Amino acid sequence: MAEADLLPLAVAVPLLGSALLALGGRRLPRLGCDLLAACVAALEVVVLARLWAESGSIATADLGGWPAQVGIVLAADPIGAGLALLVAVLVLAVILYSWRYFDEPTGGRAGVFPALILLFEAGMVGFALTGDLFNAFVFFELMGAAAYALTGYRIEDPRPLHGALTFGIVNSFAAYCSLLGIALLYARTGELNLARLGQQLAGHRTDLLTVTAFVLVCTALLVKAAAVPFHFWLPDAHSVAPTPVCMLMSGVMVELGVYGIARVYWTVFSGPGGLPHEAFRTTFTALGAVTALLGAVMCWQQRHLKRLLAFSTISHVGLFLVGIALLTPDGAAGTALYVAAHGLVKAALFGLTGVLLDRFGSVDEYGLHGRARPLRAVGLLFAAGALALAGLPPFGTGLGKALTEDAAGRLQPWLPVVFVAASAVTGAAVLRAGLRVFFGVGPVPRARPADDVTTGEGEEPEIREPERNLPPMMLAVPATLLGLGLLLGCVPAVATALAGGAAAFTDPARYTAAVTPTGGPAAAAVAGEAGWTGAGIALGLLSAGLACALATTAALRPTPARPALPLVRVLRRLHSGHLGDYLAWLALGVAVLCAAIAAQA
Repeated sequence: MAEADLLPLAVAVPLLGSALLALGGRRLPRLGCDLLAACVAALEVVVLARLWAESGSIATADLGGWPAQVGIVLAADPIGAGLALLVAVLVLAVILYSWRYFDEPTGGRAGVFPALILLFEAGMVGFALTGDLFNAFVFFELMGAAAYALTGYRIEDPRPLHGALTFGIVNSFAAYCSLLGIALLYARTGELNLARLGQQLAGHRTDLLTVTAFVLVCTALLVKAAAVPFHFWLPDAHSVAPTPVCMLMSGVMVELGVYGIARVYWTVFSGPGGLPHEAFRTTFTALGAVTALLGAVMCWQQRHLKRLLAFSTISHVGLFLVGIALLTPDGAAGTALYVAAHGLVKAALFGLTGVLLDRFGSVDEYGLHGRARPLRAVGLLFAAGALALAGLPPFGTGLGKALTEDAAGRLQPWLPVVFVAASAVTGAAVLRAGLRVFFGVGPVPRARPADDVTTGEGEEPEIREPERNLPPMMLAVPATLLGLGLLLGCVPAVATALAGGAAAFTDPARYTAAVTPTGGPAAAAVAGEAGWTGAGIALGLLSAGLACALATTAALRPTPARPALPLVRVLRRLHSGHLGDYLAWLALGVAVLCAAIAAQA
């Protein structure tokens, strides 16, 4: 089958599967729905694996036979196709993990959850593969609508409903901003195709309208990516969403926001009439560094394990933003590998946290102290995931971090310090929790005076059969995901392929030539080498060593009797849970971004 046929099939398969489950789930038993969903998800993995294997050049498909000037184009380069493949792998993992995870549905609801998961997948895959800005917005909203429904899936509990409403309102507000930005670009250029937008924008000078349009378009992407100060909804949503949904949201949904920013900049705004490279680089490097450090600080403060992992995701998103802000093929290659490995590891850690929720009805680090000692295999996997987050070689997270650090250090010598600090602190927070919960290390911790934190104690179990044996899939899926994360760092061909893909991704002329018939010839991109270096291994070992030292020290010492530092208390109060506060921070973030970029444009 030709690449042009695989592209629309990649979007159609999960859409059709979702429709079949929504209709057939009323009549099929639970096992039938699970098998159908797994078969659809496996077929999607096959389609996207073949597409990625054949995407050395940029594959395109004109939907409905309409050319790029008037129709919608799907385009797959190695980075976009690779991200879509990551989506498919994690969706298959989530569907397998969810077998027997929830209570047996009644009233014909057996197909609802897998149908929503496949609809979520269709939105994410479509977003990764589209070559049209408005179509990207449509897929982004499809992804969002499914995510809101999945977050509030437990409608009998008010907490998931509240989290889903906050998630939905904040993201919808950001979507309106992006739609306004798209309208401004269309008014200026008369185009919606990404490549043709870049061509038409080259005929105009950079002005305040250009800057405003870029920031507005990026608003929804930054909110979905949970970059500071657009991130407040993410920990709230993760703390109440079903564990399989968290595996997808932290594993790949937030990373799609980072991908979208890089795609929009390189194809539309990187040329004449767009934004100067230095303005984008400076602004997004600063944004990424602040996000990485604030996320790490807040991650360390958590005892609710799902919130802890959510803040870890925010911190790593900051590192990804720094990687794309470098505007170099090396930075893009390292970030792509980092994103893929992080998605696998983070999904595994959420899956292991789901085991605790299944066994004990709690995700409170303090309340679970030593209670999970019998789950030794789960504890070892959890510790391995923590070290992978810290960047321990030879995990793929370590190689992606090393490649991005190297590219960043050549631009700004202080940036590797941010990578080491953020990865060490987030890895240490996860490892600290693992040492306490699974191995009973140290005294039983107690809350600090005047601490106002979400504990995770007394959570509603997502399975109501505590006497049953642990379903094999709940352990096999996280173990497999961690194995794949390790494989990414051990197979040189993956890093080499992503290096070639990054060279194409950062070459807008090549993308334009592939997508539009009038794009003209483009020089072939030259891929750099990507692999382990002595410095990368040393920094990875340093991050992992620091994580072990911090985690062990924190687990062994009694909780201090004094209150938390004033800065920490201020940061906690900012995460108030109030929707109005979150929207105010979103508006402030948009204004600051506009001012920062306009001052340099």
